[in-house]
Amino acid sequence: MEKKNISLIGVPMDLGQMRRGVDMGPSAIRYAGVVERLELLGHKVDDLGDIRIDQAERVHTADTNLRNLEAVVKGSTELANKVKSVKDKGDFPLILGGDHSIAIGSLAGISQQYENLGVIWYDAHGDLNTGDTSPSGNIHGMPLAVSLGIGHPDLVNILDYTPKVNPENIVIIGARSLDEGERELIKQRGIRVYTMHEIDRMGMTRVMEEAVDYLKGKTDGVHLSLDLDGLDPTDAPGVGTPVIGGISYRESHLAMEMLAESDILTSAEFVEVNPILDEKNKTATVAVALMGSLFGEKLL
Repeated sequence: MEKKNISLIGVPMDLGQMRRGVDMGPSAIRYAGVVERLELLGHKVDDLGDIRIDQAERVHTADTNLRNLEAVVKGSTELANKVKSVKDKGDFPLILGGDHSIAIGSLAGISQQYENLGVIWYDAHGDLNTGDTSPSGNIHGMPLAVSLGIGHPDLVNILDYTPKVNPENIVIIGARSLDEGERELIKQRGIRVYTMHEIDRMGMTRVMEEAVDYLKGKTDGVHLSLDLDGLDPTDAPGVGTPVIGGISYRESHLAMEMLAESDILTSAEFVEVNPILDEKNKTATVAVALMGSLFGEKLL
């Protein structure tokens, strides 16, 4: 793998959902040795520290059921501008969460740099809800819909443009918990989804080969958004919304290794590490190990 200049951005966001602790995710990932691991692989790592997230009182905004809307918009906008500045200087943004609502800001800052950005959404969930379809009002279940231009105007129009990504340029991998509104949206927009059924039946090798081939010919950049709850809770217990029957640790390493070999990624984020729910920082350690494979680490 060609050595990269990686800019590390922490986003201690916990306002997109209701369980405390995920704001400590970036610190846990750093403690697990992400900088040292990537530098050992020969990459240059510039840790830009954490985006400031206002820890506002957790409330519904008056005209919407979305929790903490104003604070999430503010944090997302700050992240979008930070990511944009990283892309402007030609570095690879590696973003550490924080709950998955941070992808709203990540994609807003990244997508401006590309004509046809692709997205690999590695997650147990589709994150395709809106205020109308969400059973909870938690924004961490909405970032992919927002990035498609569907949702509250304040979220959709961050950095004053929409959409950030087109449905035909999205691949969801590992889905096993989808709300009814999400299933309908997937069918309406023709979004490519590999559920756990496909992974079990086809194997991760074929899934990743198809995903890479699907995106490679029609995109000029690809963003990986990896939610640790995409993995089975036995391998990644420190997440806010675990779903049993997920992708294994070894399958996830294979997926990252194949993405490294494909050399299609231009940015990445790892989200939903919650140390309070974890076992001896196991989930952050798994995240760092997967980053190692993603950035070219091999046994031999």
